[in-house]
Amino acid sequence: MIERIDTGERSSKIVKHNGVAYLTGQVAEGETIQDQVRTCLEKVDALLVQAGSSREKMLRVTIWLADMKDFAGLNEVWNAWVPKGHAPARACGEAKLARPELKVEFIVDAAYD
Repeated sequence: MIERIDTGERSSKIVKHNGVAYLTGQVAEGETIQDQVRTCLEKVDALLVQAGSSREKMLRVTIWLADMKDFAGLNEVWNAWVPKGHAPARACGEAKLARPELKVEFIVDAAYD
């Protein structure tokens, strides 16, 4: 069974199937990469809770940066946010994002009970 949560015309905020919750990409506004990362991760936390999951159950995270020069700033916030011993598989690359003011986008897959 596939469960879709907060489904709109274009996407669902969460899609659950076979014990995995797939979260829609999260972006945020903010002056610095750290500001945007913090806000994105707050949104991820809320979606994980809504999906019946948590940071400790993340399986894979894909991170898109508008500019790889922000890699160190991303990791500064990310490393403090990820629970010790529960780091997910992660990929990070550079991509043109939907709006010029966006610096980062997170895509998260997590297990749920």
